[in-house]
Amino acid sequence: LNPRQKEGMGSPFSIVTALVDQIDFTGKIQSDSDIRMSGHVTWVGRSSAESTLHLEQQVNGQWQKMTEATFVLVARDPLNRGSAVINPMELVTEEEKALFNKGETSKVRRYAMSQDSLFRVPPTSAEQEIIHDFFIRTVDHKAMSFKARVKPENSVWMEDAKLKNLIICQPEHRNRFNKIFGGFIMRQAFELGWANTYVYGKCRPFIVHVDDIWFRKPVEVGSMLYFNSQICYTQGNRVQTRVSAEVWD
Repeated sequence: LNPRQKEGMGSPFSIVTALVDQIDFTGKIQSDSDIRMSGHVTWVGRSSAESTLHLEQQVNGQWQKMTEATFVLVARDPLNRGSAVINPMELVTEEEKALFNKGETSKVRRYAMSQDSLFRVPPTSAEQEIIHDFFIRTVDHKAMSFKARVKPENSVWMEDAKLKNLIICQPEHRNRFNKIFGGFIMRQAFELGWANTYVYGKCRPFIVHVDDIWFRKPVEVGSMLYFNSQICYTQGNRVQTRVSAEVWD
């Protein structure tokens, strides 16, 4: 990362994961076939970089792509007090330019999503109509009260579609910075979301997509990490499950 750094020297920068943009599953991974992983940097900003990972499995003698994941990582100074400037990327081939432009588009999309939040702006007219429609279909019109609710047929109250967990973060799950490894947190969140979907649907679910995973703050060793899973949307045989993780003070 440092052009003045001598060959063979370790980087003075700390590289931390800011977020996992998305993970797409294009096939069902088998337990009895070889797997290979490959990845490369596809976009570079001032202090952040996007790395794309591919997971392939050998099926009938042919390698087939099963998973594609996009990670956004940030370079920090040696004392982890601020961002560090990294080298720009030199684009040579048309494929490299296309991948870089895709990363630039993803950056713009992530910024637009961060601005389009209930913490920043009120619901749109279309969203308000959806909320009002839910209210009309679940309220008891005879009682004319907000507390008197009627559950539609073949429905489940969102309050009854939750699953929670609390874990103690042990030292064996720490990373090289003596913080809890982000991959461990991701796995715990995934397993809780999968279990909640299983309980809700009463059958084994298969994951097809993981949306953005944001890391807001580092988690210290010894922290009590509280996970909350909520079924937030269903359509046909598709279920969208949201999982949040926060340190229990």
